[in-house]
Amino acid sequence: MILGIEPHLFAAAVAVALCAGFVKGAVGFALPMILISGLSSFLPAETALAGLILATLLTNVAQAFRQGAAAAWGSIVKYRVLILCVVAAIALSAPLVTILPDRAMYLILGVPIALFTVSQLMGRQLILPVRHRLRAEVGLGLLSGVFGGISGVWGPPVIAYLLSVNTEKVEMVRVQGVVFLLGAVMLLVAHLGSGVLNAATLPFSAALVVPAALGMWLGFRVQDRLDAGRFRKATLVVLTVAAANLVRKGLMG
Repeated sequence: MILGIEPHLFAAAVAVALCAGFVKGAVGFALPMILISGLSSFLPAETALAGLILATLLTNVAQAFRQGAAAAWGSIVKYRVLILCVVAAIALSAPLVTILPDRAMYLILGVPIALFTVSQLMGRQLILPVRHRLRAEVGLGLLSGVFGGISGVWGPPVIAYLLSVNTEKVEMVRVQGVVFLLGAVMLLVAHLGSGVLNAATLPFSAALVVPAALGMWLGFRVQDRLDAGRFRKATLVVLTVAAANLVRKGLMG
């Protein structure tokens, strides 16, 4: 046994973390989505959720501060409403993780995100008018945080918002890092309180940091080579796959 897990399952978890880190490095998100989807296919759901927490936290530190502290602070100020909504909703919804059925939540999140990304890939680009941005920021921030507190995944609504306001590539990746970092801190605190992250699961969560960080370093090298158009398309493709997987989990459990 390795940290209470069968060796072949532990090796599979490391491989999932490496893949998740690579995708996050390339497009700026999807690490917790890939981790929760992959790990939960062969580990108990709460172990899978615990496993993603520290890797999510530390990879987002690297992503948020890649251009320095001043740039990260600028993103916090610019997107403060979105950030506050995500963090507050995570704090309020995390205690529901052990009692609230999640299949409906998967469908509620997955279906509209899938429709959004498919329409974008078909060339029907949605750019929100300035007058609607505050409402979209609040609504998608709250939805993101509620889902994040329950499942550990809060990326899709945030990414959808950033795409819909046509955020530039470098800023988009940095904003994702900042939003996800603050959300990850709240997730860590919340699940230390909920009992999901405990003496038994904390070492496993820490062990996945190394492969996730290695994968992210490799992914950064790919991201730096993508122009704005290819980056947007890659982001949409990853988001579509993630949304389709959420729908699958909602329908099949």
